[in-house]
Amino acid sequence: MKPKAQASMEFLMTYGWAILVVVISIGALAYMGVLNPEKFLPEKCIIVTSSGLFCKDYASSSAADTITLRIKNILPEPIDFLSVATDTPACSAATCAADPLGAENETDCILSCPAGLASKDRIKAAITITYCFGGFMEQPTTHFLDMIEGPKDIKVLSMEQLRLLAKEIRAKILGTVAKNGGHLASPLGAVELTLALHYVFNAPADKIIFDVGNQGYAHKLITGRAKRFHSLRQYKGISGFLKREESEYDVFNAGHSSTSIGAGLGIAKARDLLRQRYKVISVIGDGAMTAGMAFEALNQAGDLKTDLIVILNDNSFSISPNVGALKHYLNKLVTHPGYKAKRQKILSFLSHFGANAAKKAAKIEESLHAISGPGLLFRELGFRYFGPIDGHNIEKMIRLFNNIKDMRVPILMHVRTQKGRGFNLAENNAEKYHGAKPFDLATGEAFKPSVHQHMTYTEAFSNALVKLAKDDARIVAITAAMAPGTGLDKFQKEFPERFFDVGIAEQHAVTFAGGLAVGGLKPVVAIYSTFLQRAYDQIIHDVCLMNLPVVFAIDRAGLVGEDGATHHGVFDISYLRAIPNLTIMSPANENEVGKMLATALDNDGPVALRYPRSTGMGVGVENPLEPVAVAKAEVLREGKDVLIIGFGPIVNTALEAAIELAEKKISCCIVNARFAKPLDEETLISLAKKCKKVLTVEENSVKGGFGSAVLELLRENNLNIPVTMLGIPDKFVDHGSQKELYKMIGLDKGGIVKMAESLAKKSYKILSAQ
Repeated sequence: MKPKAQASMEFLMTYGWAILVVVISIGALAYMGVLNPEKFLPEKCIIVTSSGLFCKDYASSSAADTITLRIKNILPEPIDFLSVATDTPACSAATCAADPLGAENETDCILSCPAGLASKDRIKAAITITYCFGGFMEQPTTHFLDMIEGPKDIKVLSMEQLRLLAKEIRAKILGTVAKNGGHLASPLGAVELTLALHYVFNAPADKIIFDVGNQGYAHKLITGRAKRFHSLRQYKGISGFLKREESEYDVFNAGHSSTSIGAGLGIAKARDLLRQRYKVISVIGDGAMTAGMAFEALNQAGDLKTDLIVILNDNSFSISPNVGALKHYLNKLVTHPGYKAKRQKILSFLSHFGANAAKKAAKIEESLHAISGPGLLFRELGFRYFGPIDGHNIEKMIRLFNNIKDMRVPILMHVRTQKGRGFNLAENNAEKYHGAKPFDLATGEAFKPSVHQHMTYTEAFSNALVKLAKDDARIVAITAAMAPGTGLDKFQKEFPERFFDVGIAEQHAVTFAGGLAVGGLKPVVAIYSTFLQRAYDQIIHDVCLMNLPVVFAIDRAGLVGEDGATHHGVFDISYLRAIPNLTIMSPANENEVGKMLATALDNDGPVALRYPRSTGMGVGVENPLEPVAVAKAEVLREGKDVLIIGFGPIVNTALEAAIELAEKKISCCIVNARFAKPLDEETLISLAKKCKKVLTVEENSVKGGFGSAVLELLRENNLNIPVTMLGIPDKFVDHGSQKELYKMIGLDKGGIVKMAESLAKKSYKILSAQ
């Protein structure tokens, strides 16, 4: 028999390292606040993470063929599913008594082990816990996010802890977006990528620029805004996009796509000229990469050989599934069958030749790249290409970022991510959850409004276009990666061969439409007001200059609400009104949408039809869709004291204001202008002479907008009649609900009443002298 001291020493030498690892692990986690040992009895298992379970001295049967794991739930919510396995090969997986495990409850899981396994032996078991939001997403058991005040705090975490933090971030994003609405699929897919970037690079000294901003929620959470994240997209809360005014970590404002490479190149070149030292990293999605300006920036960056890192976040989606040749090229990079195998064979062969083989390997790898194709396009543009790599493998991304961060050449790293990662509804339907309205976590369905919702203006446009296209085979539809948002998805299903998604390329969409019109078709280009700005030269040069019959269906005109300044469509009247040959109209209700679309398609020249994102007035839609008379306004209410001219749905608010003003003995004439260009000169001049005071209301900038058009009309006809213009003030309007924003700028009923009352009380002589 061995002496006790010798046996103890052998035991320590054999098992001591394992005991030490367990003790250190539990101690470290306890120190970080992950677990509170005081909650547990010595004989019970302790859940230390969502992927690890440490137990000691399990209760065992007399035959020692089963071991009972007694597990206590320390989460505030029930665990929906619990399974246990052990690293001890002799023991089989456990069966658990309770499913689900209620909050603060205990359950017994039974491990089957061979007879003779003593209860005093220490074993390690692995536990899988699924704690769901409505059964759809894993909820973390850790609280690392509460400790993160800035990127420096994530640099002390282990790889396993970073993975747990990623789960916390996803849970935070999901819970907040479910309540507030916002982008969901994109930020869920970019979590690990964001963590890896901030882990390796030193923001804000290093400049990390996120394209668009849709993928920036994780970035916000780890750059000091976690405690305010509940206010996402709310009035006076944090923005749903990136804003320099909000944080020093938001290097460049982002709301529109494809700007990050150009902005990053500019910042990098400024750094070089000022002889400064920091890294610039531009993160761009594969959808945004389809825009021309992204390639313009790549072309210049490669030519200048500027120290710039471009991260291509490839998830095969923009808002709709990506289209075009670039999509197929990126797919080839991901699925290329021979490259990795050839690379491994060559590197394995060269490893037999010692240290000098490294240089030979690099040269041969470059040749192999050229032959086999991966990254060839980007290398020809002057970039060192790396990838594609798994964008959810934090450890691998960190290793690669560390390897490239000291290179001083243009680099493009191709990262593959999954849009909607971690939330299976978004994984399976990224298009639906790209931008989500507040929804029920239990079902994933958007909350139904408390009152009946009328048809939206977008739906009215979509239905009318399909109806008109059935009777005219020359009608075709074009979108810039926004089929569902613009309502063209319905047209796409009905007439797939007459539908064109050009990707995020508004400039090309307009010029392409011009070509279709020259070819004898009737193109309808459906683009949000804020994005149509990107194609201004094409509207002038490629459509209006040639007086081509192209219809611009301008969705999201006016204040769009929570998306804020980058998405408000409040400049289109101003920037379109100056263009010759262009007719500009806007419906007062959903019934006028179809009529105006019919009018536009009957026109021999270009027409802009603008309408808001909101629901209609519930007036119903007439059939057939009879065109309205061009340049003909509609008098909705007679009056003599103040003439209120509304352009678009805002005229309905003016009608409500007129009723209240009538109670104050102020008689208002209300006119639905219908057209901003050409104006109904006869009607407006006649009524202005009658009322002698004019108030215009519009959801557009007052600078150069509809009111300016009315003022110009009166001055051109030598009428010295005072005109007050009510619209969007000369400033960028922040985010918030439409109701809150209307009130803030005085464009609600109360604001119209106040302005009309003030105008009515002023004497004509005082106003005419101004």
